[in-house]
Amino acid sequence: MSEARITDLYEVTMAHSYLAEGMTAPATFSLFVRKLPPGRGFLVAAGLEPVLDHLARVRVGEDDVAAFAEVLRRPRRELEPLLGLGFGGEVRAVPEGRIVLPGEPLLEVTAPLPEAQLAESFLLNQVCHQTAVASKAARCVLAAAGRPVVDFSLRRTHGVDAAEQAARLGALVGFAGTSNVAAAHAHGLRAVGTMAHSYVEAFGDEAEAFRAFARSHPGPVTFLVDTYDTVAGVAVAARVLRELGLHDGCAVRLDSGDLGALAVRAREVLDAAGLPRVRVTASGGLDEHGVDALVRAGAPIDVFAVGTLVGVAADAPYLDAAYKLVDYDGRPMMKLSAAKATAPGAKQVFRGPGFADTVALRDEPAPSGARPLLEPVMAGGRRTRPRPSLAASRALFEADLAELPAAARRLTDPEPPRAVVSERLRRFTADVRHRLEDRVRRAGAPGPQPRAG
Repeated sequence: MSEARITDLYEVTMAHSYLAEGMTAPATFSLFVRKLPPGRGFLVAAGLEPVLDHLARVRVGEDDVAAFAEVLRRPRRELEPLLGLGFGGEVRAVPEGRIVLPGEPLLEVTAPLPEAQLAESFLLNQVCHQTAVASKAARCVLAAAGRPVVDFSLRRTHGVDAAEQAARLGALVGFAGTSNVAAAHAHGLRAVGTMAHSYVEAFGDEAEAFRAFARSHPGPVTFLVDTYDTVAGVAVAARVLRELGLHDGCAVRLDSGDLGALAVRAREVLDAAGLPRVRVTASGGLDEHGVDALVRAGAPIDVFAVGTLVGVAADAPYLDAAYKLVDYDGRPMMKLSAAKATAPGAKQVFRGPGFADTVALRDEPAPSGARPLLEPVMAGGRRTRPRPSLAASRALFEADLAELPAAARRLTDPEPPRAVVSERLRRFTADVRHRLEDRVRRAGAPGPQPRAG
């Protein structure tokens, strides 16, 4: 399916109307998150790279025009003005991996109005979903307190594209691997995994199942030990590992029950068998809260595998985000709706030490000691720099995380930093609001009334 059709109907009808009215002057749209989801102290910017790929290749073709005409139940010739519409504008954005706060633009698009409008749905879809998942995954890294975290989310995410994104985003914030083979191959990630309970059941005997698995995969192996009785399964795994002379890099995996208590018993069994270097991996319904509880309890777990709850960002699966027009043809634009008012004008975010962030107009000078977050990433519909590596994006994340105040990193009752609005932007917003409200009042005033008689 053509990417031009991955849009909401009203984007098509608005773009068509703009073209019909000759409204093709440059427009700037700003994409931002209004407020953090409950329980969050920060967000990790993500989704930019797929957005740039989309903008670089999207173009309305003959088949797209036919599809638009069909869904609108209109003659095809009426939709032909859309033919060839693509994206030839510019994008300024916060690079993937940077930590951001509510009210700060994650990206701004400037392009002829129909082009910028048609991009809205795809951009919100990608940035919102990926930022939500990356932010959830980052909290798991915090909870693990230095222990490896791996992604097991493929089977439970909302589609295979979302699963690939979850694996990539986990790596972006520091995950050690993924069970998703396609994602591992595509992004150069470490592929990890063990066996299913069905594998053990198929053999009928745990020891024979473990031996067979080790024969097929003679490198470091991980045995799933909770198919029948977890503690007994650990003992069987220990016996097979000793029998085969396997130690370094091997592990047992706990996937059910009281993971903390079972990890203690598993560690005791492995140590008693002379296998202190065999690790304990835990999975099964874990997210940052479950991982944090196990770490705080001192559970001897070496690796955490997270899946469903992280891959779908279960406790905060969406962001209250918007893509709003802030300038058209050199005229500042803003929305006045109650509780959803926006600030006019193209913007920049300046970050001072300790996340002292300032949202300002784009052409304002940076406050002393602050640096800009939004960078030019596309001009003339083309990328202005090479695609960054995952390692480079992860380095941005790690640097921001180290600077983020401890209160914002808390998993429970975090206190996020608050971005301030520059005085110049504040005055500009007030002036534009006053002019718009005056225009609305004048437009709504009754005209001259005819005299009686």
